[in-house]
Amino acid sequence: MTKARVFSGVQPTGHLHIGNYLGAIQNFVRLQHDYECIFCVVDLHAVTVYQEPAELRAKIREIAALFIACGIDPKVATLMVQSSVSGHAELGWLLTCVTPLGWLERMTQYKDKSAKQETIGSGLLNYPVLMAADILLYQAKIVPVGDDQSQHLELTRDIAQRFNSLYGDTFTVPATKLPTHGARVMGLDDPEKKMSKSATGTGHAIGLLDDLAQAKKKIMRATTDSNPAVDFDPGAKNPMGAGVRNLLGIYQAFSGASNDEMQAQFAGLRYGDLKKKVAEMVAQSLEPIQARYREVISGNLDEILRAGSDRILPVANETVRLTKERMGVYAP
Repeated sequence: MTKARVFSGVQPTGHLHIGNYLGAIQNFVRLQHDYECIFCVVDLHAVTVYQEPAELRAKIREIAALFIACGIDPKVATLMVQSSVSGHAELGWLLTCVTPLGWLERMTQYKDKSAKQETIGSGLLNYPVLMAADILLYQAKIVPVGDDQSQHLELTRDIAQRFNSLYGDTFTVPATKLPTHGARVMGLDDPEKKMSKSATGTGHAIGLLDDLAQAKKKIMRATTDSNPAVDFDPGAKNPMGAGVRNLLGIYQAFSGASNDEMQAQFAGLRYGDLKKKVAEMVAQSLEPIQARYREVISGNLDEILRAGSDRILPVANETVRLTKERMGVYAP
């Protein structure tokens, strides 16, 4: 039986953090055995804004190595870099030609980002079409995305359906999302906002490659609330604050403890002691990831990435060939 194909891309910018791991990568590790998974470092997306070249090259390898260190098996799943398969850019242009300008101008992320910039590159406007090309290039049926990317995925579906209507069935219309069970990790400094790899605050996120002592310090300084101790009673006069819930969620996600086990261990515990337990759990969990990362980054990573691109290249080439043929573009 053919497995459904899953595609997911990650930009080589910022720092992968425990929210990325607990909310997505852990789930990818499980998915790779049940689906045909493609995990792509989308470096062409990164250059929609200026990137220092040497830093970008290093970050591409860092992200790929971290995926492997977290449990992605390149012998099971395909791990590759977007720019190593020219079909991403070629299909991106072909799809741009069938995408109405109004569709792109209404995208929330474009409006938010363009409002903060004096000069807007055309790549920022066309970013969602390239994202659509990433997915449609491999005829992916399922794309696991967070809520912040759901509008882009809906656009991908719209573009696929428009192309199919104009030129005949060519692209698989992907499912809007794959049900996941990943933890939603919030910022340590602001537990009302999701932890972000683009945030600049030093106390906001714990990077997967953070020095372990520094990671512990970040947790010890995390925002909690005015209550003296952990209280699981939902009817309490002063209900548990978002910061405390976030710390408990981080511990539970790393440890796999049940709700009953969490209550037995943490009910009535003072916040200083709670933070110590969470800090130890995080450090204990990150240590083997960092050790594996050091092995991968100094090993045959580039060979692994080339093998991933080579493995999936026939699918990409066939999609581009078929698209060009349907549009009447020269495709010998």
